[in-house]
Amino acid sequence: MAAEITGLSARALASAIRSKDLSAREALEAHLCQIEKVNPHINAIVTVDADAAYAAASAADDLTMSGVEQLPPLHGVPLTHKDTHNTKGLRTTHGSLVFKDNIPDVDDLVIERLKAAGVVTTGKSNVPEFAAGSHTFNEVFGTTTNPYAPQLSAGGSSGGVAAAIAARIQPVGEGSDMGGSLRLPASFCNVAGLRPSAGVVPNPGSPNLWSWLGRTGAMAREVADISLMMSTIAGPHLRSPLPCPLASGRFTEPLQRDLTGLRIAWSPDFGLGVPVDDEVRRVLETQLTVFEDLGAHVEDAAPDLREAGRVFRNVRAFDFALTLGDLVKEHGDLIKPEIRWNVEQGWELSGQDCIDTALARTRLERQVQSFFESYDVFATPCAQVLPFDAAQRYPKSINGVELKNYLDWMRSASLVSATGLPALSVPAGFSESGLPIGMQLSMNHAQDFELLQVGHAFEQATGFGQQPPALLTDGR
Repeated sequence: MAAEITGLSARALASAIRSKDLSAREALEAHLCQIEKVNPHINAIVTVDADAAYAAASAADDLTMSGVEQLPPLHGVPLTHKDTHNTKGLRTTHGSLVFKDNIPDVDDLVIERLKAAGVVTTGKSNVPEFAAGSHTFNEVFGTTTNPYAPQLSAGGSSGGVAAAIAARIQPVGEGSDMGGSLRLPASFCNVAGLRPSAGVVPNPGSPNLWSWLGRTGAMAREVADISLMMSTIAGPHLRSPLPCPLASGRFTEPLQRDLTGLRIAWSPDFGLGVPVDDEVRRVLETQLTVFEDLGAHVEDAAPDLREAGRVFRNVRAFDFALTLGDLVKEHGDLIKPEIRWNVEQGWELSGQDCIDTALARTRLERQVQSFFESYDVFATPCAQVLPFDAAQRYPKSINGVELKNYLDWMRSASLVSATGLPALSVPAGFSESGLPIGMQLSMNHAQDFELLQVGHAFEQATGFGQQPPALLTDGR
């Protein structure tokens, strides 16, 4: 029975609780049993507060039985949260020794909105320190590994969330994404992950309210569940000055869409010669016919992304120096070297560098808009590599090309981040050894829902996301 419950989508789980076919306590018990069963193999969940969760589940069941006319959309659904998102009264470490005993006094907005949507908070999922890097390990909790191959990386920084969703601990989860932190772990773990447009999910707790590179979004085994979660966490906020280009109600509309005539540009190397593992490229190129069978036109093309690398590197460095600079000054010996390097890059930026970056971003935006005059969707590899040995900090080469630093293997995601576009990773097949491979789809600003519609059509035609991980099928 527990396996049947944990295999449900968020929509099905919430519906069963609303209709009284299942209680929130029963859903919670199945969720906690699944953590106990699979988490020792993958280390995805790092903090659990069962007592508070049972109290919240009991309150949800009381609300169900009260006869209230309308229950919230995620009523009674148990979820852990990314450990970089503050949870009131529940330890939030950011994967750092600096915050290993930190217990916040308030919820971040995304957590506040999820709780208002009926979620039963159960604990926290693992992250790289301060969400830096796309491999989930830290000095507080260790390494999170992949449910499809538990000796390999689950990606990051939302690696704990992705692994938990893939391992059927929970159907959905919130994550964040600056350079691929939602999309890369989604690709590695055979789930879907959405990096939304700027302002769609506000972040009023940020030290820089005008920051645009980092985003909060959703992950799930089904695109429809991403849409459901986005309907609860999207929408404007008075303390966020960035305009919200989409109403949350947009995500409640039907996902079915006819793709006839859709113009898709495919680029395996982003028009820049970005190295991509040969098997990743081969698997993805075999899936392009799926779009053609759905009526879309697919051709090889890419926007001019030559400015994207500079924009991403400098804006990221600036953001790191602004948000983590004081911590590095005070606790540098406790913080991993990759973060210190990023912060130092930000400190070294000159006024001219900032001017040049702003001009480069403007030129990049003009190139992107010129591209969308001819195409509707930009399709690319999501990750440049297959899931790698979890004992590595990051891949050092791809197809014989040596990489300069820990960001270079993430260019497939970070180049798209620099454009500011919404981007979706959707399961797109497996390597010969059974490792997941995701396709990255991007559309123009504020076309987040249309992007989910395209991803949903591909998902329905292929069904890759329904293949369970080895962790659940190899007898463990």
